[in-house]
Amino acid sequence: MKDSLDRKIIAVLQANARQSTSKIAETLGVARTTVHERIARMEDRGEITGYTVVLGHPNDAPMVQVIVSLSVQQPETKRIITRLKSYPEIKLCLSVNGEFDLLLSAEAPRIEDLDIMVDEIGAIPGVNRTKTSVVFGRRIDRT
Repeated sequence: MKDSLDRKIIAVLQANARQSTSKIAETLGVARTTVHERIARMEDRGEITGYTVVLGHPNDAPMVQVIVSLSVQQPETKRIITRLKSYPEIKLCLSVNGEFDLLLSAEAPRIEDLDIMVDEIGAIPGVNRTKTSVVFGRRIDRT
């Protein structure tokens, strides 16, 4: 089970996963070996499953975001999700109930890039229907 120190370590890693264990230990006021052992234990338990790259926006260019709803043939869901992973524009894929089966959040510098992406996704075998909404603004963002 995670304790307070584990949660603090995770918070530091979420802010900057490239920080050294020495720097994390200094920030949290604990020994470097403690941080190293805690991270290793969380990795072993599957609580930390990887580290990722967060892409910046060139020249702080504004990004266009869309939400894409997908209706899919259920037996094809796993294969479709595998294909969706190949699109770097897709930042999030949620499995949902209701009229649609999957919700995607995607970003790109140009709406034309997203238009092409949505057309390609709609052509994936097993995708029955797509519905796309352009995001005008973020009112609450806790990511």
